Amino acid sequence: MIPLSEPTFAGNEAQYLQECVDSGYVSSVGPFVERFEKTFAATIGASHAVACSSGTAALHVALRLAGAEPGRLVAVSDFTFIASANAVAYTGADVLLVDSECATWNMDTELLHDEVCRRARRGERLPDVVEVVHVLGHPARMEPLLELRERFDIRIIEDAAESLGAEWCSGPVAGMSVGTVGDIGCFSFNGNKVITSGGGGMLVTADAEVAARAKHLTNQAKLDGTTYHHDTVGYNYRLNNISAAVGLAQLERLHVAVRAKRAIARRYHDGLGSLPLGLAPGASWANPSYWLYSLLVYENMPGPDHVVSALAERDVQARRVWPPLHEQAPYRPTERIGGDVSEKLYRLGLSLPSSAHLTEADQATVVHALTDVLR
Repeated sequence: MIPLSEPTFAGNEAQYLQECVDSGYVSSVGPFVERFEKTFAATIGASHAVACSSGTAALHVALRLAGAEPGRLVAVSDFTFIASANAVAYTGADVLLVDSECATWNMDTELLHDEVCRRARRGERLPDVVEVVHVLGHPARMEPLLELRERFDIRIIEDAAESLGAEWCSGPVAGMSVGTVGDIGCFSFNGNKVITSGGGGMLVTADAEVAARAKHLTNQAKLDGTTYHHDTVGYNYRLNNISAAVGLAQLERLHVAVRAKRAIARRYHDGLGSLPLGLAPGASWANPSYWLYSLLVYENMPGPDHVVSALAERDVQARRVWPPLHEQAPYRPTERIGGDVSEKLYRLGLSLPSSAHLTEADQATVVHALTDVLR
């Protein structure tokens, strides 16, 4: 079976893990945590980075620091993994789901911009925070959100869990990496992501005070010193030294992983272009990292469930994309803007094998299998 997405271990992982064992630093205290944070910040051009136990933990802390709490409203991408909305629910804030745009599959930020301006004119409730997700490795369009922040002081959280290595290549944020444009950016290092620490996440910000508060909250809000005094409700969201060691080794080869992902995307583009498929988005103003190469099966073709099953019979693992959040049980009553696009993405979308070490021969097998299924 050619897997959907496996981690690639080709660097200093074993060496760094042995250093953890030899030193005895295997928990949240240890030199690799700080090294991982500093190297990560430098790699993506952020001022500060705080390692967390998961990408969801990073989102939870980021949302709390952005002011999400009961009585507040957070706009969230409708087409995303459920953790994006769950992190909002943890804070007690209300969720406003925002549909996708067809061009990138990301939040339709123009749609949200126009809705916020309409609500402002009518004196209606505005979102206090926007959590925009850079879906499947493609940056979202940020300019409308930056205008909302300027006009209405709406905080911006970037959920970049799937898009490490992606950046904008034109426009006002050209040259910037995902996660560094909003007030706080959040990343995931789950086993199937662009790089992994086995499990873990990272919060980045340009604000030193926000970074210090995030570090404080992830450590049970424990005050400095050796006694057990805490000034607020905190969380056990620290990343351990072993995970940080793996993450650092992976980060040292991020450029290799992203280059491989982009090469895989180019080969899929070339190999699948003649099939009845909508290929993975790639806006002219963006440089995606193509975490999972995902596409749409045309309406008149067998549905993605059939395609996934037929590929499995040919030893190729594919996967449906997520249902929109407004179709998930916890969020069915949630207020939303639009929804037709996210429903179409789910109805037609699937992801293909995208491991960074996917060989050209295995990728040719995937292309041949998909061609066989659709013709």
